[in-house]
Amino acid sequence: MTSVWVRRRTAWTFVGIVTSVAIALSSPAEAARRKVSTGGGYAPPSASIVVDAKTGKILQGENIDAPRIPASITKVMSLYLLFEQLERGRMALNPPLTVSEYAASQPPTKLGLRPGSTIEVDDAIKAMVTLSANDVSVVVAENIAGSEEAFARMMTRKAKELGMNSSEFYNPHGLPNSPPNITTARDLSILGRAIQDRFPKYFAYFDTRSFQFGKRTIRGHNRLLGQFNGVDGIKTGYTRLSGFNLLTSVNTDSRSLVAVVLGGRSAGSRDQKMAGLIESYLPRAYAGSRVAPPVVERGAQTQVAEAAPVPAPVQVASAVPQAMAAPEAPAPVPVPERKPLDLNTLRPVVASATGASSTTTPSSIRWQKGSEPLPLNAQAYAALPAQPPKISDAQKAALQAKIETKPAASAQPEPTKVASLKVELPEPKKTVSGWVIQLGATDDEGKAKDILDSARGRFGNVLGKVSPYTEKVVSNGSTLYRARFSGFKESGDAEKACKALKKGGLNCFASRG
Repeated sequence: MTSVWVRRRTAWTFVGIVTSVAIALSSPAEAARRKVSTGGGYAPPSASIVVDAKTGKILQGENIDAPRIPASITKVMSLYLLFEQLERGRMALNPPLTVSEYAASQPPTKLGLRPGSTIEVDDAIKAMVTLSANDVSVVVAENIAGSEEAFARMMTRKAKELGMNSSEFYNPHGLPNSPPNITTARDLSILGRAIQDRFPKYFAYFDTRSFQFGKRTIRGHNRLLGQFNGVDGIKTGYTRLSGFNLLTSVNTDSRSLVAVVLGGRSAGSRDQKMAGLIESYLPRAYAGSRVAPPVVERGAQTQVAEAAPVPAPVQVASAVPQAMAAPEAPAPVPVPERKPLDLNTLRPVVASATGASSTTTPSSIRWQKGSEPLPLNAQAYAALPAQPPKISDAQKAALQAKIETKPAASAQPEPTKVASLKVELPEPKKTVSGWVIQLGATDDEGKAKDILDSARGRFGNVLGKVSPYTEKVVSNGSTLYRARFSGFKESGDAEKACKALKKGGLNCFASRG
């Protein structure tokens, strides 16, 4: 019991420094009845980061490792664990989840579920993504782990496995409990990349702008969806302590970004800052084939399902924002034409202090001097393959002599005795010609084959002449199976196929076979 208190007290220290008075005087219910003031002295601590998802490089950063409250962005981690249950076949989209009295009692924002009622998993996901429903978040937590506390421990454990080493979770929704959930801009960028790499099939939920629940039409808080070409999710967040937060994914035909803005003073200013970051750094993102492997969890640290060259980090000596240099590759293609974002149409979201998601950011963007690329586990770069054992000249000569010795025609050939050489040659890799596309990686080969079968069934006109295959990857005792299609003659053919699959809600990247 003592250790739990110490851990929670440590996580809470940062918040006490920011505004302990607000906690003492404001309960969630009281805060919900007050209109949020975004003027005067309201200035929640801010942070931001922009990461090139194709290379793993940080393009912009401000306070990226400073502790921050994620608010409703917490629900992205809750959904990560739910998607994991779906992927492993332990849950399905249609069966109902039971609503407990405790779940129904959660403060707004909420769907208003009654104790003893049920909600289908599909509706639960949409309610968490759009409305940011706190009652539904607890329903999911209790149905997966048995209790909110047990689920929160699962969230923290999963965060550590992904390399989110500064994150601690105490609830599945992001309400300002004591202590609140704690994270950093860097950690949220890792989560934003990991959830779409690991669950391309389910990531499309984050592009949901509204859904029908009974007779009600539930609309989302993410105002950038549909306003900016390439923005395909993922989640907003707001509490009085955190300010207005936003985690955003951008995927165009040639470039990919994951960006985070934390601590905005209003929803409108948050959206403006995010739009400015996208406008500034999307043209500087790498336009070639992806070189950063998918982010996957592996024990206590992130490993990867790909073996790709590691681009050399670029040191930034000045405080002026600059794009990190991309790895050596063919010249970037021109930036595709983007629909301009009319910031006048972005109205601040009226948010309760306990639930609704929103974001803001200060007008100035500070570059963190000396900021470095994501660490190895956060960038998801794989360690280079181990070098094959060296063979001495004497061993080579002995081996060659045995190979060249031809037995008499009437005699049975003697087996070549090479055990004494103690040479372990690396297992040959499967060779695939041309270009390939990868749709995902999973710890179950059957699931990987299901991904391929589903894609083939939906996109037969695109994938009809290429070959599906799974590729086994073993790293540090853990096994993943890549779901791939091979047989594309040119890089353009592979990229074109990926473009079609992405439009259909699948994740995809092309690479040389």
